[in-house]
Amino acid sequence: MLTFGDLVLHQSHSLAAVDRVPTVAPLDLTILVLFLGGTMAYGLWQGRRNRTTAAYFLGERNLPWWTVMLSVVATETSVLTFISVPGLAYRGNWHFLQLALGYVLGRVAVSYILLPLYYKEGVTSIYQFIGERFGALVQKVTSAIFMVTRILADGVRFFATALLVQTLLPVSLLQAVLMMGGVTLVYTLAGGIKAVVWMDSFQFVLYLGAAVISLIYLHGLLDGGLAGGWAALGAAGKLELFNFRSDGAFFSASNAYLFPAAVIGGGILSFASHGVDYMMVQRVLATRSLKEGRMALVGSGLFVLFQFSLFLLVGGFLWVLFAGADLGVDKEFPRFIAEYLPVGLKGLLLAGVLAAAMSTLSSSINSLASSTVNDWLARKDDLRLSRLVSLGWGLVLMGVALLIDTRDNPVVVLGLQIASYTYGGLLGLFLLGRLEEEIHPAALISGLLGAAAMVLWLRSLGIAWTWWILAATLFNMALALGLNRVIGAVRGRRGENGGGQ
Repeated sequence: MLTFGDLVLHQSHSLAAVDRVPTVAPLDLTILVLFLGGTMAYGLWQGRRNRTTAAYFLGERNLPWWTVMLSVVATETSVLTFISVPGLAYRGNWHFLQLALGYVLGRVAVSYILLPLYYKEGVTSIYQFIGERFGALVQKVTSAIFMVTRILADGVRFFATALLVQTLLPVSLLQAVLMMGGVTLVYTLAGGIKAVVWMDSFQFVLYLGAAVISLIYLHGLLDGGLAGGWAALGAAGKLELFNFRSDGAFFSASNAYLFPAAVIGGGILSFASHGVDYMMVQRVLATRSLKEGRMALVGSGLFVLFQFSLFLLVGGFLWVLFAGADLGVDKEFPRFIAEYLPVGLKGLLLAGVLAAAMSTLSSSINSLASSTVNDWLARKDDLRLSRLVSLGWGLVLMGVALLIDTRDNPVVVLGLQIASYTYGGLLGLFLLGRLEEEIHPAALISGLLGAAAMVLWLRSLGIAWTWWILAATLFNMALALGLNRVIGAVRGRRGENGGGQ
């Protein structure tokens, strides 16, 4: 999934390729081969237990909450976060962490507003709730919006990862895409959601361990160790977390990192991404109960807060190590990996990069297939078809990653921003579903389109991205309800005229 953390990072700068490094040492390559081979082997082993689509897409709703929690965190973490969050601390301070505070609040809201609906209805795809509430047409439109979001956002994410792998390993872009995509397809197609969730958990530990290893190694490189580095960061004012004023004002519509914008915006973004994006909700629905689903979801927010803090800390200490030298946007952490880590540790860090990418790709494939089978094909009990659909979506994502092999392609920009154009409309639709009022499909679809137009307008005005989804959500609901009343009034007049003839 292209997370909003990724979106924020890339609206200010794009992922910059690092300089090509010498051929990777045999030990590092061995570590990578063992990681990739072990991943495929686990997926094939797990696949023996899948007999139904209920097991394939929701793990028979019997997955431990803590595993799902780690899977959610891994799914929303990509190589963009892995590389760019340290860069933010390197070039600035800790204001970005305010967003993560909002993420926790947003997940609490999802847990008590939307999650009970999904468990009550017992749905496999959350868009079934929309279908039961507003009809099959609106369900398919909603599912289609989700699919477009995932294809573009995760295709771009996949491309960005392949570009980084190409610069760190002696492989071409095509080989990088085939390597990551092929391994991910094997364990996703064979093992289903159980393999995805358990591998996500392992991959989460792997890339988080990469950050810890970096800190341990930095301790030996810095004068005075980490304590000396922390003192240097404090003296330079690079540990500032809260940002309460912008040019002397407490509120600024154009500053995304001002406290109210960051926390409120982060909360709304998390409410949308973890409440109406099926890729995130799917794994939460695989828990044993609503209580465990809530624990997994809220716990993931706390872990994201911890994770961002850890990577910001790495970035800050890198600033001390490199004496604040301008290394180029997003090149700071890759430069450290390439030049300072010894053989073996470098392989673990590269495995962490692949883990961050593959966890998102596998989740995207499985959720796209689930939505296709349940929302479009209505073939809930066809396991063979489910695997074929998964294969198709995996090939599509790999194709998108290859098609956008240029930084000047406008699809890259679209892919990085697409979530902000669709989440407001989707969130508004699900909130409308909680109302008792019957709403005409034409009004609902008009609201979805109007929400996207609202984001375009706000962007043109220079309004901070943190306000986009809140504004789009409110506009969608107001437009849909207003048009519904107009449609009702027109129908009423037609009925009166018809009755008088």
